[in-house]
Amino acid sequence: MRDYIRIMLSMIELEIRRIMHDRTELYLRAVQPMLWLIIFGPVMGSLKVIPTGGVPYTDYIMPGVLVQSTTTVAIFFGLVMIWERESGILKKLVSSPSPGFAIVVGRSMAAGTRALFQALLIIPFAVLIGVRLLPNFLYIILALVIVFVASSGFAALSILIASILKTRERFMGLGQVIILPMFFGSNALYPIKSMPPLLQLFASINPMTYIVDATRGLLITGDTSQLAVDVVAILIFDALLFLLASWNFKRIIE
Repeated sequence: MRDYIRIMLSMIELEIRRIMHDRTELYLRAVQPMLWLIIFGPVMGSLKVIPTGGVPYTDYIMPGVLVQSTTTVAIFFGLVMIWERESGILKKLVSSPSPGFAIVVGRSMAAGTRALFQALLIIPFAVLIGVRLLPNFLYIILALVIVFVASSGFAALSILIASILKTRERFMGLGQVIILPMFFGSNALYPIKSMPPLLQLFASINPMTYIVDATRGLLITGDTSQLAVDVVAILIFDALLFLLASWNFKRIIE
């Protein structure tokens, strides 16, 4: 167990070093969620057609935009794995004594760390434009922990996809195909009860629904009645993806 933790922490440290060395990608990826908040939020909010329970629409969508942005960072982390495969770095890592499960979880948590830095750009911007967060420091910390854990699960999904597709061109096309249906088929932009029945069914098994619900309750509404259910769903999603990605991991170098 000590070796597992050491491997995971070393990969997180490596990712932090990368972020400190070059933060350009974080800044560029923050542009899209900022546009959601300063353009889409006010425009749709002015129409007053989406029931948000009295919450301003921009405030309502902020957690969903945050989750979409951070999971996008995580889901494209597989590109790093493909680049490391092509450069030979990954082959050396796989042939080392490090267990495959520790490598997958460590790299996934490294992606979760990058997603966390992304969140630390979006949340202050949201406050700057007038989004009213709950004045509860503990809730904000819990929301960031959920973002980290959930993004790590999506990074594991990314590693699983990278082990199957193995080329950057195929991976780039599939990344958006995964994220966008999850985003629009969740409660990120509208309540689930406003959806058609088939879409409601999809939302009930969509992991992004539970991530958004948890972060919205902690950051905006203060309703944490479903928090335990949300956390369990996220942990099940993570555990499943960690196991699948670890089981298939060595195929990435074949």
